[in-house]
Amino acid sequence: MTGDSVKTRPNPCQRVKYLLGRPLPGSMRDWVIRDVTGPGCMRRYLIRGVLPFLPIFIAFSFVPGPVIYRLGMIALLLIPLIYFEIALMSVYRRHLLTANGIDGNLIGVKRRARQEATKSDYESKYPRTPN
Repeated sequence: MTGDSVKTRPNPCQRVKYLLGRPLPGSMRDWVIRDVTGPGCMRRYLIRGVLPFLPIFIAFSFVPGPVIYRLGMIALLLIPLIYFEIALMSVYRRHLLTANGIDGNLIGVKRRARQEATKSDYESKYPRTPN
């Protein structure tokens, strides 16, 4: 690695700051785009959301009583957590992009392209007829 090359991946300290909402340097914008919109982005997002609660889930596994009570306590936390993570996924991912100076509309590019292709396919099969 020469002195002229720019760093394109964050170090662990930068990554933690990035996950807490701090922007990364401009040289890492391609990494941010791949992280937020690339393959596996939804999996990474869900894992990052559940990981901070892992100690709580582990602590619940040591509560005295029947196993079904322990699993029930974990489920009472895990189900709403996953639900709200999925509901707020696009908001958080858009925030990560805009905090790093990237257009937040990159989130739905694939979906919009797929919708546009479906619409053009539909219109080619069923053209509008004047009344």
